[in-house]
Amino acid sequence: MTWLDEVKFDERGLVPAIAQDAASGRVLMVAWMNRAALERTVQSGEAVYWSRSRGRLWRKGEESGHVQRVREVRLDCDNDVILLAVEQVGGIACHTGRERCFFRRLVDGRWETVEPVLKRPEEIYPGGGTPST
Repeated sequence: MTWLDEVKFDERGLVPAIAQDAASGRVLMVAWMNRAALERTVQSGEAVYWSRSRGRLWRKGEESGHVQRVREVRLDCDNDVILLAVEQVGGIACHTGRERCFFRRLVDGRWETVEPVLKRPEEIYPGGGTPST
């Protein structure tokens, strides 16, 4: 049995992956990995995910340049969640141009944006402000 065989992928062959800033501990984003994505992440040292919308492997930062250099990979106690401690190049993990994808907080029954845009998406992605699908 290999280390990959110990990971419990769901019926779609996916496992959730949490990207956490290695220095601050802040959760940057949650994405999905299949076996190939996890294997490539470990081999390359940069985060590779499975894009459900694109239907293909996606190297974080392939369009934006905001790659995630992986410092550590952990598996939770149930073997069904991956935690990546990463160095977020450029300080932007979210396609909205923010540090992290968790930029809204529930306040008095409504979601409020509580973190600033560091760089406008139009400046990050060629041709219109969102990653290509």
